[in-house]
Amino acid sequence: MDVTTMPSTSSLAASLARDFKEITFLVGDDFWWSPNEKTIFYKNGKDIASLLHETSHALLGHTSYTRDIELIELERAAWSNARMVLGKKYKITISEERIEEALDSYRDWLHARSNCPTCKAVGHQTKENTYACVACHRNWRVNDAKTCGLRRYII
Repeated sequence: MDVTTMPSTSSLAASLARDFKEITFLVGDDFWWSPNEKTIFYKNGKDIASLLHETSHALLGHTSYTRDIELIELERAAWSNARMVLGKKYKITISEERIEEALDSYRDWLHARSNCPTCKAVGHQTKENTYACVACHRNWRVNDAKTCGLRRYII
């Protein structure tokens, strides 16, 4: 089980809002941190690990990244903070398995983006949303697709 206590996301969000007045917490369709709005959007329910994770992004000052691999670093830091700092403060245990499952989804996303659409070899990122294949020398662009379908466009 991911947590030792099971408050709802709305009750935890109320506690977080009291403790971190610089952050706004709003119910939304998914969990995400909007640095421009200084707002964490969260789904009602029991996924308090994700709420602590998004709060960690805010507290750690995560605003953007330019290389896909940087996203993995930001995600790992946010999960670590959620588990070691916020989890301890709010007496919530987040399992290592839960964290690795979440990180695996980003690793899978990164791998899919880096697969050459022509020869299927793994390429490398050359600039934001652009990759190059080391095998066939094809270049391609990718969409942002974290929650929607991945698209790769040969350029």
